[in-house]
Amino acid sequence: MRNTRYWLMGILLAVLGLVLMGCATSGGNSMTPQVPGPQTTEQLLSAAGFKQVYPSTPAQKAKLNSMPQKQIFMISKGPKLYYVYADANGCGCLYAGNQQKYQNFQNLATQAQFAAERYQAAQMQAWDWDTWGPGYWGETGEM
Repeated sequence: MRNTRYWLMGILLAVLGLVLMGCATSGGNSMTPQVPGPQTTEQLLSAAGFKQVYPSTPAQKAKLNSMPQKQIFMISKGPKLYYVYADANGCGCLYAGNQQKYQNFQNLATQAQFAAERYQAAQMQAWDWDTWGPGYWGETGEM
């Protein structure tokens, strides 16, 4: 399990490195963060090790459709706890994982958010803020 965590951290660091290289070489002025790698909840769940479970019977499909959609919730089966995420309209499946996989998901989601924020901050630094002039910032030009 520790090897999996280090493996995921290595992948995330590699993605972050690529993002930062892209920021350094990017000449575009797009305001939309274009961060490669997993970004949607579904992609992050898969990267964290959640399994996609597809309904195999009409009863299972009806249950999937009746579950709260696009939100993670905890269920217990006997003494075990699981985290599930229903996506009836997307993949038509249920994502399921244990506590460790949920912690992996939380870590990946946090790291992806930080990467997107760093990318956006780098894009903002590349703007020509002098076009606003000193009057916008106050008489001294400082906020």
